[in-house]
Amino acid sequence: ARNFHAPPALVNWIVRRAPRVRRICSVCTGAFLLAAAGQLQGKRAATHWEWVDRLRELHPQVDVDADKIFINDGAIWTSAGVSAGIDLTLALIEEDYGHHVAIETARQMVMFIKRSGGQSQFSVPLAAQARESGRFDALHTWVAANLHENLTVDRLAEQAGMTPRTFARSYVSQLGRTPAKMVEAMRLEAACRALEKTTLPLETIAATTGYVEEQNLRRVFQRQLGVSPGQYRSRFSGHVVDTA
Repeated sequence: ARNFHAPPALVNWIVRRAPRVRRICSVCTGAFLLAAAGQLQGKRAATHWEWVDRLRELHPQVDVDADKIFINDGAIWTSAGVSAGIDLTLALIEEDYGHHVAIETARQMVMFIKRSGGQSQFSVPLAAQARESGRFDALHTWVAANLHENLTVDRLAEQAGMTPRTFARSYVSQLGRTPAKMVEAMRLEAACRALEKTTLPLETIAATTGYVEEQNLRRVFQRQLGVSPGQYRSRFSGHVVDTA
């Protein structure tokens, strides 16, 4: 994308087809093609965070949002990275067939319940955000306040007032993910917010979010987000506390 060249034949095809379709969607750097075809003129758009500046440089008439995972502006839908394209697709399913079908589709795909377009590209999609998760709202609130503890299934089941077996089965049935995955997601979300909003050292953030050691936090960030905690912090908060 840094030396992006939109093939004229493809650009012309988009221009010809655009007036005849209900929606136009792009994933990741596909936004460059839509912009080259004049479809993003004066519109808000998303692309992968790594290519935001380049899209702005090549197409200053486009209002590029560096943070959103997908954006709908009229008939145009644009998304960030490849995984965000799945979130965009789920949003289209919800628009056409309703929330229930979108939720069931997400479960079939073994995803956390779909993320909203306004969510940060780096935000972790919590199972607790599902609109159908009311049965476990109190548990999710308690977990968020006790991430530093050893949150085993037995401990969660006790808090929920169920036997471990019943709790695990009911949780997966309701939310499509295991309780352990929920805890993992909430810990990562809490760590992200701490990096964004505080100047706390990584050691402290790791301890308060349940990772225990700084190295564990670093490994999770690389595995889940593809960046180090320091890179995440410098991009989303401006606090340069660590460099790795």
